[in-house]
Amino acid sequence: MNISQQRAAVRPRARGTERSAARRAELISIGRRLFADTSYDALSMDDIARQAHVAKGLIYYYFQSKRGYYLAIIQDSVADLVTYAASGLELPPVDRVHRTIDSYLRYAEHNQAAYRTIVSGGVGFDTEVHAVRDGVRAAIVSTIAEGAYGRVDIAPLARIGLLAWVCSVEGATLDWIARPELSRATMCELLVRTLGGTMRAIEELDPAHPAPRPARRDG
Repeated sequence: MNISQQRAAVRPRARGTERSAARRAELISIGRRLFADTSYDALSMDDIARQAHVAKGLIYYYFQSKRGYYLAIIQDSVADLVTYAASGLELPPVDRVHRTIDSYLRYAEHNQAAYRTIVSGGVGFDTEVHAVRDGVRAAIVSTIAEGAYGRVDIAPLARIGLLAWVCSVEGATLDWIARPELSRATMCELLVRTLGGTMRAIEELDPAHPAPRPARRDG
């Protein structure tokens, strides 16, 4: 086979791969809408296929099982959360932290079933969901550290302090989406202030990690 023939053979495969990836992404997008406020156990594969207007076999083809499909949906939505939370590099540290917390709350508010699954670790001890949860925690800690300290390679005391704050945020957020008695803006401000307290405690114990100060405003 000459070079022209080889290229001609590769092009259909490449187009097929692109179509396959697009179809998989479409199914994940559909699944994100279906599972946004519906628990894993509440939807059967028949329900999913019917509401998605696809053959059940197509979901099995791309994801092997209902659980595989659900994990792919969670991983995809979490990737969006982490990407958005980590953006805003041009913002002052305090503003960036505020944006990170607000985006976290927006995700929990609009993906309640998935959020509960992530922070609770799934049904029983689900190692893959735990890995997703631990990845989110690490990403949020890194984002806060980079915004506050300008680096992610922070000392153990600072890392554990921020991780303790993230874990407390999970519990508070679970209660908030179950009983939304506070507006998201108020909830965000509360979490920002508790983070400030955590970071001041870190600074007292380790002066190498000073808490960021709000920019002074003239007038």
